[in-house]
Order: sequence, then structure tokens, then C-alpha cells
Amino acid sequence: MRQNAITTATRVLFVLTLLVVFHLATTDRTYPGIDLFWDKLNHVFAFMVLAALADRSFPGGRFGPAKMLALLGLGISIEVVQHFIPYREASALDVLADAAGIALYAPFSLLLRMSPLWPRPAKG
Repeated sequence: MRQNAITTATRVLFVLTLLVVFHLATTDRTYPGIDLFWDKLNHVFAFMVLAALADRSFPGGRFGPAKMLALLGLGISIEVVQHFIPYREASALDVLADAAGIALYAPFSLLLRMSPLWPRPAKG
């Protein structure tokens, strides 16, 4: 598969994952398979996955401050939305768990870049 096709597929998966995360963050429904874990662990895992997808979706640069801050902004935005939903509540600890997931992905990004599916950023 060509790198452009992989990038496009990863971007679609990234958007779908964002939609699922946003749904889970704003719904009053419970999902048995997802609610098994501690809430903060769910945040860490979700943002590790989002970090990997964001990193692969935009392969032109390394996984650095721009990507990290954009993802953290997403986590903060979700908490702001939750603040206005009567059956949800915003939590600074959730943002901290999101940041932990983003930070935990960073060392894995170095390993993933060794894969042929994960192109190295352009030097320039």
C-alpha cells in the first residue's frame, strides 16, 4: 500500500476515533465492555490511541509540541463540553490522564517510526 493511501486511511480512522471518544464523553449510556476499567485508565488509553493516529495522520513532522498541544487542547475541549452537560462533570484529573496518555505515546513513537508503515518525518 502506498504511503499516501495509508495516511488517508489513518486520517479517516483518526476522525472516526475522535467521534467515538466524543460520543463516549458526552453520552449518558453505559457500554459494558468499555466501562470495565477505571475512568482515568480509559482516558490514558484513548489519548495514547489518538496520539498514535494523529502522529501517523500527519507524517510531515515528528511527534512534538504541536501535535501534543493539539491533542491536549482536544482533551480540554471535551471537559469544557462536559461542564455544560447535566449528567456529566468536567475534571482536571481527566485532563491530566489525557496528558499522561499523550506523554506515554511519545516513547512509542520512536519505535513506530522504524516500521515501514510509519514514514520518517521530512528533514528540512
